[in-house]
Amino acid sequence: MAKITFITSDHETITVEGTSGSVMQLAVKNNIQGIDGDCGGVCSCATCHVHVPTEFQDKTGKASEIEKDMLEFEDNANESSRLSCQLDISEALDGIVLHIAN
Repeated sequence: MAKITFITSDHETITVEGTSGSVMQLAVKNNIQGIDGDCGGVCSCATCHVHVPTEFQDKTGKASEIEKDMLEFEDNANESSRLSCQLDISEALDGIVLHIAN
C-alpha cells in the first residue's frame, strides 16, 4: 500500500492510498481536481501532468522518451514534470507528494 499526497492548484492537500495501477488511475478514482486522464493512461494527452519535488524524484525514476516528448507540449512543464499515468503505484511511492501542474 502506498500513501500518495496530491497538492492541487488551490493548495488543497489530499492524501489517498493505493495498491496497484497508475497514480493517474488512483487520482481519477478519488476525484482529484486537475487530474483528468483523458487518454486513459496511454501517455498521449498530458491531462495528468504533475510536478515531483526534488526530494521525491528518486522514487519515481526518470521519464521515458515518449513521456518527455509529450511533456514538450505542456506550458507548465519543467525538470520536475511527470505524467502520473506513467507512475505505477508501488511501495516505493509510499509518502510521495505530487503537485498538480494545471
